[in-house]
Amino acid sequence: MKTHVKKGDEVEIITGRNHKGKRGTVLAVNAAKGTVIVEGARTLKKAVRPTEQNPEGGIQEINGPIHISNVKKVG
Repeated sequence: MKTHVKKGDEVEIITGRNHKGKRGTVLAVNAAKGTVIVEGARTLKKAVRPTEQNPEGGIQEINGPIHISNVKKVG
């Protein structure tokens, strides 16, 4: 699937009740699923088990995916 945005592009979210109007940089594009991850646009809380790299575990905030049709390239 061809995409209109790529990693590093500045985009604006054009739909969504809580995320509309937010701007950010594209961190990743998944063309097979048709999703993009935009920095700071859709933060999710994920429970993480303690590991050697993260001995405390707990709740981490991650950037969630947004459908590629819901973003437009800015500039």
